[in-house]
Amino acid sequence: MKTAELLRSSSFRLSLVYMVLFAGSVLLLLGFLYWQTVGYMAEQTDATIEAEITGLAEQYREGGLGNLVNILQQRVERDPDSSSVYLLASKTFTPLAGNIDAWPNVETGSDGWLTFAFKDTRAGGRVFQARARPFLLTGGLHLLVGRDTRELRATQELIIRALVWGMVLTLALALAGSIIMSRSMLGRIERINQASREIMAGDLQRRIDTTGSNDEFDQLAISLNAMLDEIEHLMNGIRHVTDNIAHDLRTPLTRLRTRLEQLYADLDEDSPNATYVEQSISDADQLLATFGALLRIARIEAGGLRTNRDTVDLAALVQDAAELYDAVAEEKQIEINMRLEATPQVQGDRDLLFQAIINLLDNAIKYSPQAGKIMLSLSKQDNKPVLTIADQGPGIPIEEHDKVLQRFYRIDQSRSQHGSGLGLSLVATVARMHNAILRFGDNHPGLIAELRFRESKP
Repeated sequence: MKTAELLRSSSFRLSLVYMVLFAGSVLLLLGFLYWQTVGYMAEQTDATIEAEITGLAEQYREGGLGNLVNILQQRVERDPDSSSVYLLASKTFTPLAGNIDAWPNVETGSDGWLTFAFKDTRAGGRVFQARARPFLLTGGLHLLVGRDTRELRATQELIIRALVWGMVLTLALALAGSIIMSRSMLGRIERINQASREIMAGDLQRRIDTTGSNDEFDQLAISLNAMLDEIEHLMNGIRHVTDNIAHDLRTPLTRLRTRLEQLYADLDEDSPNATYVEQSISDADQLLATFGALLRIARIEAGGLRTNRDTVDLAALVQDAAELYDAVAEEKQIEINMRLEATPQVQGDRDLLFQAIINLLDNAIKYSPQAGKIMLSLSKQDNKPVLTIADQGPGIPIEEHDKVLQRFYRIDQSRSQHGSGLGLSLVATVARMHNAILRFGDNHPGLIAELRFRESKP
């Protein structure tokens, strides 16, 4: 399946909507997890700082200033790379002990915390952010305990990267799932469409395959197959009636024509009745040809006509048809030209293919103007045989292209010509039997009739 068709499909668009909703839900969930995680870490840090302040205040009350200074110096010396921030200052905020050089020159927040930047001499004088809690000791001393926020920020960045990559992977997996589901759905829909095209092309025995899963697609296929069975039954009934009528009428018509011939043989050529009898014989011949064509089409469609599937040289058929109608074309001073760009061979029934070609050629001569030209060409397109017959007649309007393939249908400008309206119907039936397509085009002026075969003999 082509990518463009997949992207335009409604199933893919529906999958994309689902993917967006799913991605939004995942984003909200991950955002909540991030907010909860970072908030919990910040609360834990604040609780640790509060506990340290309480402990150091207790040490100050029990051991005095000297004891507190020793404890702070021991903590700084024991773990110089610690993220803890300590500062003991006098009443005038002069540093007495700790690991920062000066009291932060920032206002205390409404929550009683300070967020400030400090220069860490242990890290080459780099400036970092810290969050600390000031505490006023008895005697007017100031104690500041906090934490360097580097670890917290690094953890936050790590969580954000994990969330971003998780979101990317989620979208990628959702997109892959959308494509897989869309391909699966479109594959089943395409099988239904393919079966429908084959049925429309004339294969009334074709049915839509089911998978046995009894899902919605299987239910649809079962319903369509039941409908096709009923349509085939009705069409077979109509064809049976038509065939019976054609068969029953052909026998008395044949007898009538035989009697007219006997009557014509007994009449003098100068008799005025001879002309009427001759015209009646001609009308009987036309009726017999119509019923013969009806029966032939019905037998081909029903598969009841025995055919010989042999290798057929299309170039030889075209030449034979041109020779057969050369005298007819000369009567109207019509020039038949041939252009055989290829000499392809197909598997099929030679007689039926020849009948289809001469039907197209007969129509081209019938509707071509006096002294017109007809081009018979045989070529290959995509390594498939294409037979083209182009005339300079009135042509067929685009809106009538499908209708002229129906039995007995004749466009208005052709009603003055002799015919039954079965010629093109027979050609279309033979084409379907040989896996070919009958198409029409505009020759400006005139009609282009093409027989496009879908396969050729290698």
